[in-house]
Amino acid sequence: MADVSTIRALDAVKALAFIGDLSMGQPTDHSLRTSWLAARLAAEAGHDDTRCGVVKAVSLLRWSGCTANAAGFSEWLGDDIGAREAMLAMRPGWAGEAETQGQVEAAITPLAQIHCEVSGEIARMLGLDDTTQAALRHIFEAWDGRGLPERLDRAQVPEAVFVVALASDLEILSRVYGLDSAQKLIAQKAGRQYPEALARIAVAQAGAWLAELDGHNEADRDAPLDALPMQQGTAPEIVADVIDLKLPWMAGYSRRVAEAAAGCCARLGCDAEMRRSTYLAGLLHGMGRMAVPNTIWNTPGRLSPAAWEKVRLVPYWTARAGKQIGALARESEIASQAYERLDGSGYFRGTAGAALGREARVLAAAACWVALRSARPWRGALSVDDAARLLGEQVAAGRFDADAVGALVSGAISPEKDAREAVAERTKPARGALLSPREAEVLRHISLGASNKEVAKVLLMSPSTVRTHVESVFRKLECSTRAAATLKASTLGLI
Repeated sequence: MADVSTIRALDAVKALAFIGDLSMGQPTDHSLRTSWLAARLAAEAGHDDTRCGVVKAVSLLRWSGCTANAAGFSEWLGDDIGAREAMLAMRPGWAGEAETQGQVEAAITPLAQIHCEVSGEIARMLGLDDTTQAALRHIFEAWDGRGLPERLDRAQVPEAVFVVALASDLEILSRVYGLDSAQKLIAQKAGRQYPEALARIAVAQAGAWLAELDGHNEADRDAPLDALPMQQGTAPEIVADVIDLKLPWMAGYSRRVAEAAAGCCARLGCDAEMRRSTYLAGLLHGMGRMAVPNTIWNTPGRLSPAAWEKVRLVPYWTARAGKQIGALARESEIASQAYERLDGSGYFRGTAGAALGREARVLAAAACWVALRSARPWRGALSVDDAARLLGEQVAAGRFDADAVGALVSGAISPEKDAREAVAERTKPARGALLSPREAEVLRHISLGASNKEVAKVLLMSPSTVRTHVESVFRKLECSTRAAATLKASTLGLI
């Protein structure tokens, strides 16, 4: 691993806010604007500084769990991004004209459960206080007791949930429909989604607040975030793990790219700073993937021109992330060059030759190497020899840096094996203390999206035995969903 142990927790939160906004089909500053509005609403309602700090943090992490249920939304509605954007905008028929309210609730309740559990787990990993964690674990509960997933009585729901829900509605509805319509729609939801008294404050102040917010530059809008009550540093890998939850078959992918890129830098004799920046860029390079529906990522074979155009914009969105995460701007810029090629045939900029720095060349080769060596729903992982041959052909065609590719595939131990052994060494005590070898094996398979029946077939077990192991893993990891178990296991180095 590169010489990276922590990044600022606030930068991780901003990265997760950016990822969440893309996943929900929102502008990339939606969560930041919601945080500002929520703080104003809370202050106007008489909340003290501590409670205002909670609503800021909850606003930024409200969508942090949405990568975890993207596969479920995709399976249910086809377009996991477009469907959720329509849902937030209260567009009629977002769940399909033929579906009854009961069918919608039956489909969306388990997805809400996944989202809430993962969001709360992320807050815990970031060292946020218990109140913030609780709010995120109940983020879809409602004032009238008909919220999701538990339909809790209002007295059991942290007040930050209602403040953030209202601030989010104000930000989205005013942008989509205009201020007057937003005020009417909020009035209709008052007494159901959030308390009437809070809604009256928002309706009365909406015009002034939005005008003030629109007049702010980024520094003015972001300044209050520096006072958020959170730990100073956090592991950067949490961002990568949340990215990879979007597609179950990509669990651990961003970490492997980062490890391969850092290992390549070490073999090339690069200094510690280059190893660090390339490693971080590897963790971040998939942020833009959130803007592309899962149906496109799951498509075998050639993509349509329209789908391919969405994929070509992935590094563009990653580059945009740097504007939201100032302290990681340089690493985001390197990350956005992961799909550029030396001959100018890459995307999104079409940068070529000397314009691509050494870090970008290493990252591009590492990302391709790990992709070839990873299984996909439509193909198995390529062998070391086959992957090396294909990369060699790309070097001969002038697309990849020969030194970077040589460093990746040289030596008796391949980079991805280096990465696995490094992780195993760092987390050996955690693995041994928590899970049995069989449980760890089952967890590795379910983290990649395999069903109990599929795991049983591969491991030559009965489905009931697999189910017993899964239940034991959930109990030991204190989780109730596969997505949360995957996230926690990634952090602990169990997969």
